[in-house]
Amino acid sequence: MPSKNSKKGPTKGTGGKGKRALQGKKTTLPKEQRHWYEAKQRSRAANRSPQQHPASAGRGAGGSRSGPGSGGQELLVGRNPVVEALRAGMPARRLFIVNSLDADERITEAAKLAGAADLDISEVSRAELDRRCDSNGQPGAAHQGIALQVLPYSYKSDTELLDIATAAESPPLLVALDSVTDPHNLGAVARSAAAFGAHGLLIPERRAAGVTAAAWKTSAGTLARLPVAQATNLTRALRAYKKAGLFVAGLDAGGDTALAELDLATGPLVLVIGSEGKGLSRLVRETCDAVAGIPITGAESLNASVAAGVALYEVIRRRSALE
Repeated sequence: MPSKNSKKGPTKGTGGKGKRALQGKKTTLPKEQRHWYEAKQRSRAANRSPQQHPASAGRGAGGSRSGPGSGGQELLVGRNPVVEALRAGMPARRLFIVNSLDADERITEAAKLAGAADLDISEVSRAELDRRCDSNGQPGAAHQGIALQVLPYSYKSDTELLDIATAAESPPLLVALDSVTDPHNLGAVARSAAAFGAHGLLIPERRAAGVTAAAWKTSAGTLARLPVAQATNLTRALRAYKKAGLFVAGLDAGGDTALAELDLATGPLVLVIGSEGKGLSRLVRETCDAVAGIPITGAESLNASVAAGVALYEVIRRRSALE
């Protein structure tokens, strides 16, 4: 008979209360019930091919330089953003889908698009996707059971962007951002630039927002079609554009010309948008042929992306009036 102080010996029964512990956890759905299974199988077959996937080769919407802070481990999350990115051909490496998801048209389409693009498709647990979002700097992200691992964006050079603009049938129209650090603003400006027919976007290489997953999400896929160039020195690039025959017009709350009176709008133009807080930097402002302001009341300044949309609309309106 064991002593009272012994930890071993007979114990009381559970009375059936431990039955649930023996039943195991919820399993992965059988393949017949996984609506993305066919695309996953195509992805696995492509992975066995000795040829390298185009998506894994660092392809981008532009040239050869990759932007900082947009490494291949960055995740774009959410069903609508992922589907829109895949439709637009966003450079990506892998699609993560949480297993045992209910049937959803966006999940099915995302899997089909990823399979057609030869991307890896990985089924993971919800806890695993949560962990990946946390390590990616997106704790608590509402991933909705899906995430896309994106590749670094490949930028054009400032000279390549100039060549694209001058080769267009319409007068060159480029948008440059001066010290805009919010990637959501960059994405929104890109969306407006594409909507109003701009030929590309020029951003500084340092101390400015780059093309990240957040910018892609805000742009609603337009960054797949709109060339983006990085300039080592924005002022020097703008001066080179002026020598090539383009006018440079800055947009600033303290501008000396009303936007509606900007006659440069009808010619080859680079529209420079300053940051919401500081506006245009001194050197960039001095480089501009004109600095235009948007008359507003009730606020000190407009968000950079809103100001860009208003200015681009005015440029296109004036150009259309001449046709």
